[in-house]
Amino acid sequence: MVSTGEILLAAVPLVLAGVLLVGFLWPATRAMPLAWIAAVLIGLFVWGMPLEYVMAASIAGAMTAIQILWIVFGALLLLYTLMQAGAFDRINEGFATISGDRRVQIVLLGFFLAAFIEGAAGFGTPAAVVAPLLLALGFPALAAVIAALIGHVLAVTYGAVGTPIIVGIENPLASTAATESAITDAGFTIQAYSVEVAVWAATYHALVGFVMPLFAVAMVVYFFGDTEERSLEPAWEVAPLCLFSGIAFVVPYWASAQISAEFPSLLGAMVGGAVVVGALKAGYFVPDEEWDFPERETWPDHWVGTIEPGQSSGSAVPDGIDDGATVADGGNQRMSLLRAWTPYILLVALLVITRVIDPLPELLQENVLEVAGYPILFNTQWPEILGTGISESISWVYVPGFWLVLCALIAIPLYGMRGAQVKAAWAETGQKLVSPLIALVFVIAMVQIMLQSGAHAESAESMIFVLAQATADAVGPAYPFISALIGALGAAMAGSNTVSNITFGGFQFEAASELGLPTQLIVGAQAVGGAIGNLVAIHNVVAALATVGLVGEEGRVMRLNLIPLVYYALGVGILTALFSYVLFPGLF
Repeated sequence: MVSTGEILLAAVPLVLAGVLLVGFLWPATRAMPLAWIAAVLIGLFVWGMPLEYVMAASIAGAMTAIQILWIVFGALLLLYTLMQAGAFDRINEGFATISGDRRVQIVLLGFFLAAFIEGAAGFGTPAAVVAPLLLALGFPALAAVIAALIGHVLAVTYGAVGTPIIVGIENPLASTAATESAITDAGFTIQAYSVEVAVWAATYHALVGFVMPLFAVAMVVYFFGDTEERSLEPAWEVAPLCLFSGIAFVVPYWASAQISAEFPSLLGAMVGGAVVVGALKAGYFVPDEEWDFPERETWPDHWVGTIEPGQSSGSAVPDGIDDGATVADGGNQRMSLLRAWTPYILLVALLVITRVIDPLPELLQENVLEVAGYPILFNTQWPEILGTGISESISWVYVPGFWLVLCALIAIPLYGMRGAQVKAAWAETGQKLVSPLIALVFVIAMVQIMLQSGAHAESAESMIFVLAQATADAVGPAYPFISALIGALGAAMAGSNTVSNITFGGFQFEAASELGLPTQLIVGAQAVGGAIGNLVAIHNVVAALATVGLVGEEGRVMRLNLIPLVYYALGVGILTALFSYVLFPGLF
């Protein structure tokens, strides 16, 4: 039995990180080492973790950080390569053919493109790709990160082709004999039950999340508009477009969830995006006047980092050559829009192929694949770290980092880039990785200690589980209202909806069973909570900020993103309680 004092101490690393990051606006590079030290001390002296378990958990966290940095490295390399080649200038011009309005760009890129990339790749890829793209179009770095993080929330529950449901819900439930027996006794297979969970999660998202395009636009225009007089008026002007976009997304999204968890995000983004672009080109929902950010010289310092908005290397477009021309073109023809977008189009295609077409996903996650008798190392694995039960691996090829780097390499001959341009892109990428390396290692090491704090003894529960259990015991019948917040806590800590589902999915099922609540509704709320927790997941925020050169502003991002998180948590909490007690109390 865990005492009240132990429960309070279990919360110390989280509280310390929140106070330092959000309250005092400390950068993660300063705050997270202290939070990690707190987790180490509590793990050793309160949870009784042997030293080797604390070290193993920290090593596992460092390995996870390296995998995330591999994605950040690829995203930055692709960004700087296209900037050096002048391709971003052409992309910017291309958006002007649809609309130069920043609000419309948030809808098209921050919502639809980010949702599509999340559905294809997950792993924090949307913000790492979309934030620098928005930056290159002229957005303040901080605004680009906010828009990208908010915009992809609906897609996170089904990210990486359904991984959070399949790996996070279906597999753990099947691995627990008591849970599997309860589900089969109710007349479900584990797979069919997981589809039910996916349907209810999509229902929550559809009813609460269809306003997220408007939310993202409102956040940007209010906090990054006129620096002297904040107003939501520019957001209301495009409310019809935003609401139409949200509905165009959630209809195919919800419909596809009835069949499988793999494709709601992909189909919602593809079908909805096509409908909205078609409507805009036909003249519908086009704003009467274009909205833009204030003049660059009026921006506060914390809006912009080490990469300037719209920055493009002068070496990419020599004097006397029009913007958009390439060196390979000799200045005689402008770069086509298709050519400018080709690396990103190729990236999305590769991510979908490597996650959908069997047996590629399984092969790319193998440790070693032999080709013509030669072993090719795909993953770095460390089972039983330091003799403990903790294991970790780095998927060098399966995660999006590899494909981002590959597309950056393909861009070199595609654009006829010179050696000096390539060298500059790689050098700038390397310089931007130091700060996120420090922050991510300590963030995830702390998380792993908290998650693994019960691994050393059969009867011990982790700090995270204890906090969730204490919350459930405290609220009792009000549990449906806070079930999504428990999922959000897991994702905020681990930066992953999948990990949150693995950690708390079984707990949510058992809590619902004990309280006599419909398990599908509660576990569905968990899957949604795991998505909204990504808004303030420390290492996701660090990774996104790293791609726009703004590491150190984690607290500001988290403080702003608490606004949509509170809205979403309240909305889903109310729906879960209403469904559980009034509308669908008879569900299993």
